[in-house]
Amino acid sequence: MKPDEKPAIETPSGIPLDRFYRTGATPEAHGDAPGEYPFTRGIHASMYRERLWTMRQYSGFGDPRTTNARFHYLLDRGQTGLSVAFDLPTQVGYDSDASICRGEVGKVGVPISTVEDMEELVGGIPLERVSISMTINAPAAVLLAFLVVTARRRGFDPSELRGTVQNDILKEFIARRTHRFPVGPSMRLAVDILDHCAAHIPRFNPISVSGYHIRESGTTADQELAYTFAHAIAYLEAARARGIPPTRIASRFSFFFNAQMHLFEEVAKFRAARRMWARIVRERFAIDDLEAQKLRFHAQTAGSALTYQEPENNAARVTIQALAAVLGGAQSLHTNAFDEAIGLPTEATARLALRTQQIIAHESGAADVADPLGGCPLVERLTEELEARALRRLAEIDRMGGAIPAIESRRLQREIEEAAYRFQRDVDSGRRIVVGVNRYRGEAGDAAVRPFRIDPQIEDERIRKLVAVKAARPSGNIARLRERLKAAAAGSENLMTPIIACAEGGVTLGEIMAALAEVFGEIRGGD
Repeated sequence: MKPDEKPAIETPSGIPLDRFYRTGATPEAHGDAPGEYPFTRGIHASMYRERLWTMRQYSGFGDPRTTNARFHYLLDRGQTGLSVAFDLPTQVGYDSDASICRGEVGKVGVPISTVEDMEELVGGIPLERVSISMTINAPAAVLLAFLVVTARRRGFDPSELRGTVQNDILKEFIARRTHRFPVGPSMRLAVDILDHCAAHIPRFNPISVSGYHIRESGTTADQELAYTFAHAIAYLEAARARGIPPTRIASRFSFFFNAQMHLFEEVAKFRAARRMWARIVRERFAIDDLEAQKLRFHAQTAGSALTYQEPENNAARVTIQALAAVLGGAQSLHTNAFDEAIGLPTEATARLALRTQQIIAHESGAADVADPLGGCPLVERLTEELEARALRRLAEIDRMGGAIPAIESRRLQREIEEAAYRFQRDVDSGRRIVVGVNRYRGEAGDAAVRPFRIDPQIEDERIRKLVAVKAARPSGNIARLRERLKAAAAGSENLMTPIIACAEGGVTLGEIMAALAEVFGEIRGGD
């Protein structure tokens, strides 16, 4: 073998494997190869033979220091990208010392109120090599600004940052409900991020349009596809209305999908998603750029499929779901820990979740061939049917005027509620079997899992620290920066510039969001 040659990929029995296997009627069938439009079989010609997916475990709890320690623990064990979970106050845009947040600080993610918090969160992590994904929406512009300022303080050019900010506010209105402002101002902020990243942080994905949370709310696979792409279309159309050509931003769109329990339907869903996006970009927006037509997506195993009954069974569920994401061609993957139905993952269960990905990558053979289930009659039929159903739903949303009118009329919310009701009815009736829940139930005293506990003193210490930081700042400068931000919000300029100025000047997350709320108004009570 020559020094620059790669070893042949073989089965354990020594059978050589081709890069992919044809499914079309003739070897020349257009689009029958991975890397060819419409990318049904994968966006890269060799898929994982050249490079494995990014193993990006979702982590965050307690405070920035403890979360940073977990990041280092996982990176030392082979994780290849960071995925930040923020606590509920941060997700809605409040500082940790806000009275409304008492008892929630650091519980379901890491609290970030200042640039210093961000610096501590990514301390010792090489931003030039490790990509950072931030699951944040309403205050996405602020967290991105904190990351930009952190990079500058390190002497690192922010234009070289790699990663993703979720920035998908529309799904918050129909699924997660952590929006802060009305739809109009929320969309303005989302488009501001798209515009700013295209101009100043070109390697950063400024949006991750999320079907994951839609599916977690109880939808079917075709609903997940339809609503996700309806939202993506709405973002591109909103950008175009602002004078930003879709050709300028479409290539940096990324997506986030759920990996649920039916292995074959999920593989087919990911294949259909690639085909749908390629055609939307080419036919609806007349974008010829192949890079823009390629759907790049992160997948996460389904939190809603985890059970607190016999939680060790969740390890098997996560393995099946992760395998579906890999067979379906994900670019990035998070695997849930089996104890997440009862609490945050421990180091041991987080390690097992990561090891699950590594075993699939290196021992199962799933990464040896591009689109290994392509040509399977079941998968091909499911791919066609899911695409057809999703397109019918998408056409109905178009007839309503698009995603925003469909959200404002609560049409999409009602459809999600109906789908969730049908699913739960099937579980309750036994028509849908969930092992250990409605069939093969264990006896009392079965193996218990000890949940991970957060030190309750962390919240008190964090509040004291934040109060002291705020008291030490020159109040006049903080007031001037906030007034400048409010003036910009009342106008039409891109808000990323004044938000970054606020971050550099020591204005906190909660103070920035409160200033915007004075101009935009707020949505309260689940409206």
